[in-house]
Amino acid sequence: MLVLRSSPASPFGRKVKLSASILGLTDRIRIVDADTLNPEDSIRQQNPLGKIPALVLESGEVLYDSRVIVDYLDHLAGGGIIPNGPERYSALRDQALADGIMDAALLQVYEGRFRPEDRHEPRWVSHQADKVRRGLDHAEAHLSEAGQPLHIGQIALACALGYLDLRFGGRWRESYPRLVAWLADFESRVPAYAQTRVTP
Repeated sequence: MLVLRSSPASPFGRKVKLSASILGLTDRIRIVDADTLNPEDSIRQQNPLGKIPALVLESGEVLYDSRVIVDYLDHLAGGGIIPNGPERYSALRDQALADGIMDAALLQVYEGRFRPEDRHEPRWVSHQADKVRRGLDHAEAHLSEAGQPLHIGQIALACALGYLDLRFGGRWRESYPRLVAWLADFESRVPAYAQTRVTP
């Protein structure tokens, strides 16, 4: 059995979980929580960077970075969420955009988590928040058409929006009505989205 090292709140881990569900691979993966701050956690041996998600294969080999893991799962399933042909690179580009939104959101969270409040750097936080805003602006304009065939870019976008709901109180919803409707459609089509939701 494959072993996914992750944590419930990780948007990148959630991307892997949703991908596995859509590909019909959930019953082949055991999820084991990882504590990336604990030096005794084996995640640091499984991924030298100590980051999640990491996928331990049946051979003992470990894959890390959600993009690599999702590509492996798509190959294992015989395809399904990473298109072939011209659509492939637009889907991968959309994934990169959503991953960038998640990265910038995580950096804002880490600023609050790892620095005392009197040492927060407002310019840094604003710089990351602006990346999120520009990413959402683009997604609202170009990626918010409901009912499209599911691909990895859409899965990643749903996870980015879910993380903004979790860590930023869903304030994005006030400014992006098309993405709100798009996410509702995505959730209706992907039951695992609700099943993997973490409440604040």
